[in-house]
Amino acid sequence: MPGLPLQGIKVVDFSRVLAGPLSTQVLGDLGADVIKIEHPERGDDTRDWGIRIGETETTYYYAFNRNKRSVALDLGDPEMIEAARALVADADVVVENFKQGGMERFGLGFEELMKINPRIIYCSIAGYDRAGEEAQRPGYDLVVQGESGLMSINGEAGRPPLKFGVAVVDMFAGMYAAQAILAALVDVQRTGRGRRVDLALYDCGVTLSAYYGLDALVMKSDPPRYGNAHPSVIPYGVFDAADGPLVIAVGNNRQFQSLCRDVLGRTDMADDPRFATNILRSENRSALIPELERELLNHKRADLLNKLAAAGIPCGEVLGLYEALSHPRTEASNMLVTHKNAKGEDIVFTAPPWRIDGERCRVRPPPTLGEHTAEVLASLKNP
Repeated sequence: MPGLPLQGIKVVDFSRVLAGPLSTQVLGDLGADVIKIEHPERGDDTRDWGIRIGETETTYYYAFNRNKRSVALDLGDPEMIEAARALVADADVVVENFKQGGMERFGLGFEELMKINPRIIYCSIAGYDRAGEEAQRPGYDLVVQGESGLMSINGEAGRPPLKFGVAVVDMFAGMYAAQAILAALVDVQRTGRGRRVDLALYDCGVTLSAYYGLDALVMKSDPPRYGNAHPSVIPYGVFDAADGPLVIAVGNNRQFQSLCRDVLGRTDMADDPRFATNILRSENRSALIPELERELLNHKRADLLNKLAAAGIPCGEVLGLYEALSHPRTEASNMLVTHKNAKGEDIVFTAPPWRIDGERCRVRPPPTLGEHTAEVLASLKNP
């Protein structure tokens, strides 16, 4: 297999927790040499989050730090700052998520590093606009989910606002950061000059509101919450069969007709003028959905899934997380990787979701704290 797309790209990662580490994990997955700078004693905050699976590792840390090398540097030590500057001197990318002014206090701000490496791509991830009045506020996914309106569109109607099950703002910020860095790496090949990339978690939260956000602007009010249902595609959601839940996603009028006639044997629903088009079904949601729910309860889930699949209607089981990760589908996709930690215990973690030239990208386990310090610093003295 040819080399990975980012082979030969060097990334110095000063970020912690989620958004920054996820962005650099993406770069590492694609072949970049990612050097993760950590405090020698405490390391990344996430080494203390989740379930302990090693001396310095946890499940949370493992989720965002594969394909990296860990170098322990105390940036309060002038000698260690000089080592960091030496690492950046021939790097392609720097990523950081310190509070406003933090990197500048260490002499590692964008302007300082551009003087020693004018081709550097410098990505800063913050909670809020670094040029705005809230620049000093710390950025936390949960807070931004609330402030950006994301909680208000999540959950069931009539229930309190609900956060998403994972840190979606942080995760999308990490992916957006990786996208911008990749674009800047293309640009530097043309211009020879580096770029500064800034991302704010709040901005990413607003972006995530997507069509719900545009609905709110048009209506000048909050759109209703539909829980597992879709705001405008009907029927589309989680339904109960006689023996368990399943997902049914009717995406067009042909599929609705087939659902009624071929799957449920309900020609009356198929012929009902109130349900003839998706817009009409949306307007008559309160009449259609209760009737559909009652009908589905008369059928076994496996029978429904077989008939739905035969009719070309998107459908699926609703599985628990462990059940999903243990499913033959997951095993067949090679999405899970197993390695032994320092204690000889088997540790399972996820692979990158893409394939390049038909193969999964390489996967190296997340490093222990400071695992590569001696190796990396020795390379600075003996290039």
